[in-house]
Amino acid sequence: MHTTQEQTLLKLKFENDFSNAYEDCDNESLLNINEVEFEMIAPVDFSDKRKIEIYQGFTEIDKRLDLINEKVANLNSDINRLTNQTDWIDNTIAVASGIITGIIDSIYVGEEDFSIDSINKLGDKKAENFVIKIAQKKGYKGNDLPGAIKYLEDKFPIAADKATNDFGGGKQHHLRDFSHHPTPLGLIFSLLTQFTHKVYGTDVAGVFKIVELKNDDLILIGKNLPEKITFGVVNWFFHMVSDMAGSYSSVLEGKVGTGLPGPIGSLLKEMSALPFFKNMNEQNYKKFSIWVSKLFNGTLLGKRDEKGKLITSQKFDLRTEIGIASKIGKQAVPVIINECIVRGFYFIRRFYIELKDNDVRKINEFNKVNWNKTLPIKNRTIVRMMTIATGTFTAIDLADAGIRAVIKSGGFNAATLGNFILRVNFVGVGRFAIAVGTDVGMGIKKANKENERIKLIGEQLQLLNAKIYYKQADMWIEAEKTEKALREVYIIMDKTAIEFVESWNEFIDKSKSITDSAGNIKQNNPELAVELLDILEYEEIKK
Repeated sequence: MHTTQEQTLLKLKFENDFSNAYEDCDNESLLNINEVEFEMIAPVDFSDKRKIEIYQGFTEIDKRLDLINEKVANLNSDINRLTNQTDWIDNTIAVASGIITGIIDSIYVGEEDFSIDSINKLGDKKAENFVIKIAQKKGYKGNDLPGAIKYLEDKFPIAADKATNDFGGGKQHHLRDFSHHPTPLGLIFSLLTQFTHKVYGTDVAGVFKIVELKNDDLILIGKNLPEKITFGVVNWFFHMVSDMAGSYSSVLEGKVGTGLPGPIGSLLKEMSALPFFKNMNEQNYKKFSIWVSKLFNGTLLGKRDEKGKLITSQKFDLRTEIGIASKIGKQAVPVIINECIVRGFYFIRRFYIELKDNDVRKINEFNKVNWNKTLPIKNRTIVRMMTIATGTFTAIDLADAGIRAVIKSGGFNAATLGNFILRVNFVGVGRFAIAVGTDVGMGIKKANKENERIKLIGEQLQLLNAKIYYKQADMWIEAEKTEKALREVYIIMDKTAIEFVESWNEFIDKSKSITDSAGNIKQNNPELAVELLDILEYEEIKK
């Protein structure tokens, strides 16, 4: 029984030009034929079990080698991506960018007061302006905050307000009622109210609670799908705007008002209702839920006297988060500029290198460009450049903050640290920390992948050694077969020689007999001899 095993492709090349033979052919590929590839098929004798084992061993080794080669190729690509390939030009640009943006930070950002009072004042102002602007766009003719809130409250009511008392009244229901959260989840609960006639939130203990609306309160529930969408989405959005700066009555009295929980506060409150948070206090209330409530109400961050009595509350609501975002946004400007300069330079330089290396001279040749090499993301080189740039920026920022703090405080004293903190760009410090962490993380990943590659290469060498052993075994089997064949040849040759000698002796004997017979004929019957000679001569002439 024989079968076949695929071997390496054999390639034949032609020196002649066959284009003239295909003058009428429309297939251009045929006109460019100069080589042909075909498979070499070697027969494998499966009558020998040892050959079967060798063949199976070769097949298994080849499969494993192909898999290892693929893994090594992927590892090489990852290791190259995780390798820092910056040169002096990249490092110089990164340092220069850090210096420039550090100067921008010193001039543009300046001092930033991150106290709760300062943040809340900024958030209050931005929230007030936003509410007035939205109300005016919806038809409000005035320019005052109470009127704007009243206008939006009357024009865009929501059904959840009918359950205010069920969720703690005016001071608590904005936090406990999930449909009063200005987040995507709050929008979902608002729509759920439209389709289920129920309001969802937590009770005073922090346990998830569902309140069913009364029949008299269903006036704000849509009767069909368009109305439900209008009440659940449009009214919900503008009602959130009216609530973010406090209620009409509280603002009219000059108070700050309850306001709405921000995205962070809303998320914390929603999480507190999960069964995961099981710790209870003495009143059997969820501790985490109470902590969130105190944060929103202002008692957690409020100022207290020596005895711990609350003097003034410091609310942490949507306006607080708006104030924090505004201050961080201002500090983020030079950090973003730094990011753009470094990444922009990386792209432009790598793009130029690709154009040069691939000899791209026309726009239609841009397909030669390997765009992956130009993208300023997900590689160790750009991460190292950002580490240098943000590190330089942070060093300049801290040096500037220190010098100005000492000058403003009149030397090193108790006020120096406070003035120093006011001028530190915390966004820049955070970005530097992220860059360093990413750089170090990539270094660790690179080391791990290099170790993995070493293991694979070791396994590859072992498989190649095994393949050599199989080849040696195959060679010895062939040698054994050759030796056997030679022995058989020798036996045949020996038999052939004996038969040849026997045939030769028989031929000699017969030749002598014929000679003797011929002599006897000539002597005893001359006429017959003459006739035989004539016959032989005649036959010779015929030939």
